Amino acid sequence: MRAVTDTQPREPRPVAPWIEPQSWQVTAVRLEAPGVVTLDLTPPGPFEFLPGQFNMLYQPGVGEVPISISSSPADSSHVLHTIRDVGPVTKALCALQPGDRVGVRGPYGTSWPVAAAEGGDLVVVAGGIGLPPLRPALYQVLSSRGRFGRVTVLYGARTPDDLLFADELSAWRGRFDMDVTVTVDAADSGWHGNVGVVPDLIKRAAFDPDATTALVVGPEIMIRFTVRALGAAGVTDDRVYVSMERNMQCAVAMCGHCQLGPFLVCRDGPVFSYRKLARWLGIREV
Repeated sequence: MRAVTDTQPREPRPVAPWIEPQSWQVTAVRLEAPGVVTLDLTPPGPFEFLPGQFNMLYQPGVGEVPISISSSPADSSHVLHTIRDVGPVTKALCALQPGDRVGVRGPYGTSWPVAAAEGGDLVVVAGGIGLPPLRPALYQVLSSRGRFGRVTVLYGARTPDDLLFADELSAWRGRFDMDVTVTVDAADSGWHGNVGVVPDLIKRAAFDPDATTALVVGPEIMIRFTVRALGAAGVTDDRVYVSMERNMQCAVAMCGHCQLGPFLVCRDGPVFSYRKLARWLGIREV
């Protein structure tokens, strides 16, 4: 297998985003875990996005928040957003019901380097609510499975009740062409799986470090430990890509709220090669 580098410009170019909110209809609502809801939204017209991009979701009189798209890029008729209730806007979004309307503008941001990873192994590492932004990339990989080597998914949550997409995880585990390992920080009496933090799963995973691309989403401390574990396994940080969750408010690089060192996450991210961010993530309070 060939080694994958950060210099292969093979990804499709992002489409121009809608910069004014458009009214989308809520088609379905699914409770994924306590405080976590997936909204199935129907756009009013043609909509395209790349895995890893996000939309700005708007509720009149409440506010607007960036939410990663969690559905397949091959199906733009139903665009999914998986949302955790952590504030006034997300609370209002999680309370929506089928038939309600929500303002949407986007898509924004950089995407996962799925095409550049072809020909090598892929390791996907998610912590908590980090699985939804990675889901579109997994859909794209599985739709052209023969173009990749080993595909490994490592996913961790705080408790068994906090695991997202349980049915899908079970279906992925049943496949013979991918490895899925799940862990929780704290188990109850009904849990018979792994207990521990997700970076600890890397040393037990099978992949060729010289031909591996890693995609990582989770809390920043989890990202740092994951990159360290991948490095110990032989994966260099220029082949590790992360999606950053920062305080994005405008999505058009005007307000500066999402600044991370020299970067504005809404414009330069949210997907970055870890090598670009390593210096800045090592500084507290940046």
